[in-house]
Amino acid sequence: MAFTIRQLQYFVAVAELGSVSGAAQRLSISQSSVTEAIKALEGDLGVALFERHARGLAITHKGHQFLRHATTILADVSDARRAFTGETRAQIGALHLGVTSLVAGYVLSDILARYRRAFPNVTVSAIEDTGEYLEHLMIGGELDAAVMVISSLRDRAALQAEIIEVSPYRLWLPLGHPLATAESVSLEDIVTEPLIMLTLDEIEEATSRLLGALGSRPRVAFRTRSVEAVRSLVATGAGVALLPDLVYRPWSLEGDRIESRDVSGSLPVVQVGIAWRKGSVLSAPAREFIAVAQGPRPPRQR
Repeated sequence: MAFTIRQLQYFVAVAELGSVSGAAQRLSISQSSVTEAIKALEGDLGVALFERHARGLAITHKGHQFLRHATTILADVSDARRAFTGETRAQIGALHLGVTSLVAGYVLSDILARYRRAFPNVTVSAIEDTGEYLEHLMIGGELDAAVMVISSLRDRAALQAEIIEVSPYRLWLPLGHPLATAESVSLEDIVTEPLIMLTLDEIEEATSRLLGALGSRPRVAFRTRSVEAVRSLVATGAGVALLPDLVYRPWSLEGDRIESRDVSGSLPVVQVGIAWRKGSVLSAPAREFIAVAQGPRPPRQR
């Protein structure tokens, strides 16, 4: 039996909330209906989408892969409905965007996918560079807008910015690490651990400042500009990492599990947003892009 749109909706809700009860409450249906839908979906696909445990459900590797397909299918269905209710606009023109490395694959890709579905006739071009250089291009009128980390925006007098996501720092651990089962994790617990340092945007500076405040230099085992390299190194036990939640995924490319834990204490947050030149007259494609960027996004993977 082929899966249904309703089953996909139930699956996405459970994946986002991590529990059947939470999904049932959000959808205003019974827990048994959600449970039956998930079991039927797993039977149709022939894979386990969730691991059951005392605290709820944890999405599996296969479930993580299927979630992206499910959210895409549901978005396509929504777009198809809009097409027949006159909501899709025949917008034309060009849109010139900038993006920083940290958010290129984690925020911009989802926004662009939704924007292109809504406005397929707009020509979109994008450049990836440092936040400082993107600010220079926006002030000079060479970019309509940029999706970037705006918590470190330099020229706030010349640029306007809107937050689209706030991402706290969390601790990444390999499966079976002693801190993964601790009731609470503090910064003091992390200082003695070998650290995998991501050197993108302001992440290295923020992490060093955070740990340096404890009066001890962090034991940096590896520095890299690749988030995938951080994932692989953490998953294989080479060290731990302190990173914004927006780049967390529960699996490395090799299929090894990565745990994520909250850290007690005052940790920084990363503000991801969209910026444009203050006082400029935005084109229709730019205005629509900002509106799409401020809309709902797919759930983070846990």
